[in-house]
Amino acid sequence: MTMSTATPDNSLAKRNVAVLVAAQAILGAQMPMMFIVGGLAGQSLASNPCLATLPISLIVLGSMLSATPISAIMQRWGRRAGFLIGATAGALGALIGAYGLFLASFPVFLAGSLLTGVYMSAHGFYRFAAADTASDDFKPKAISYVMAGGLAAAIIGPQIVKLTSQAYVIPFLGTYLAVIALNLFGALLFFALDIPTPERPDETHPKGRSRLELLRTPRIAVAVICGMVSYALMNLVMTSTPLAVVGCGYTEGDAADIVTGHVLAMFIPSFFTGHLIARFGVEKIVAIGLMILAAAGVVALQGVELGNFYLALFLLGIGWNFGFIGATAMLAESHTEAERGRMQGLNDLLVFGGVTFASVASGGLMNCSGGSAIEGWTAVNLAMIPLLTLAGGALLWLVLRPADPETA
Repeated sequence: MTMSTATPDNSLAKRNVAVLVAAQAILGAQMPMMFIVGGLAGQSLASNPCLATLPISLIVLGSMLSATPISAIMQRWGRRAGFLIGATAGALGALIGAYGLFLASFPVFLAGSLLTGVYMSAHGFYRFAAADTASDDFKPKAISYVMAGGLAAAIIGPQIVKLTSQAYVIPFLGTYLAVIALNLFGALLFFALDIPTPERPDETHPKGRSRLELLRTPRIAVAVICGMVSYALMNLVMTSTPLAVVGCGYTEGDAADIVTGHVLAMFIPSFFTGHLIARFGVEKIVAIGLMILAAAGVVALQGVELGNFYLALFLLGIGWNFGFIGATAMLAESHTEAERGRMQGLNDLLVFGGVTFASVASGGLMNCSGGSAIEGWTAVNLAMIPLLTLAGGALLWLVLRPADPETA
C-alpha cells in the first residue's frame, strides 16, 4: 500500500505573486529615487543643514501614521483598495513635492513627503499580501519572491534619477514628475490582483488576541524588534549615504550608483532567502542578517574611499534582506487570519516608528555631530551598535528560552 501526500494548489498565490512582483518593480522604483534625491533636495531648501534629511523622515513618519488605517482598510475592503490608495497618495505626494521645489518652499516640500509616506505604508504590505493565498510551505518563498521584485526597482529608480534630476532648471523637479507617472501606471496592476477579503468575525468566529496580548507573545515581540532594527539601521545609513558621498567630494552620479548597488543587494538575495528560511529556520537567517549589518558598519568605519561606500552599502542591503524578510516570515506564522489586520498594522506602526527615529537621527548625526562629512559618517555608523545589541539580545533570548507552546 502506498501513501500519497496532497500537493497544495498555489496557482492563485503564484498569480498574485506575479502581480505583486511587477508592482514592486514599478511602484517600488520610487523609493530609491526618494532616498537619493530627498536629502539632497532637503539640503538645498532647508535653512538649517541639520534638517536636510527631514523630507525622508517625514516619508517614514507618514508611513508610520498610516500603517494602522491602511491595514484596517485592507482588512475590511481588501488588499486592492489599500494598494490603490497607496499609489494615489504616492502620485499626490510627488505632485506636492514638485510644487514645493517649484516654489523653493521647504514646508510645501515636506507636506508632499508626508503624503508620500501613505504610499510607503501600502508598499510595505506587498510582502504580507504575498502570503495571503499561499500554502504554509510556499509562504516564505512567496514573500521573498515579491521582495525580489525590488531588484528591478533598484535598477529602474536610480537610472531615472540620473536622467531626470537635472532635466529642468529646478534641480530634482523632473525626478518628482517621473514619480507621478510611475504611480499612475503602476496602480493599474492591482486590478489583476485576486486576494479574497477576510470574512468579518461574528459571535461564532474567534476574534483573536488583543494588540497587547499579541505583543506579549515572545515570538511576535522578537519578530517585531528584529524587523524594526533591520529596517531602522538600513534607513539610518542609506539616508546619510548621498550626503556623505557628495560631502566627501564625489558626484551625485556616484551616489546614485552606490545606492543602486545597495538596493540590488537588498533584493537579489530574495530569490533564495525563502528557501534558506525553509531549510535552516528563520531564527538562523535573522541572526546572519544582523551579523552582516554589523559587518557593514565595520567596513564603513574603515574609510571614505568609493570602495568602502560600495562594500558597506552592499553588505547593508544583504543584512537588511535576511533580517527583515526573516522577521516578516516569523511574524506571518505567528498570528491567525482574524488577527492579520490588527497585527500587521501594529507591526508596521512600530517598525516605521523606529525607522522615523532613525531617519531623523541620520540627518542630525551626519550634518551636526562634527565639523566634516567624515566625522558625520563615522557617527552614523557608530550609532548602529546599540540597536544591533538590542535585536541580537532579543533573538538570543528567544532561542534559549524554554519552549512554551501556548506563548511561543
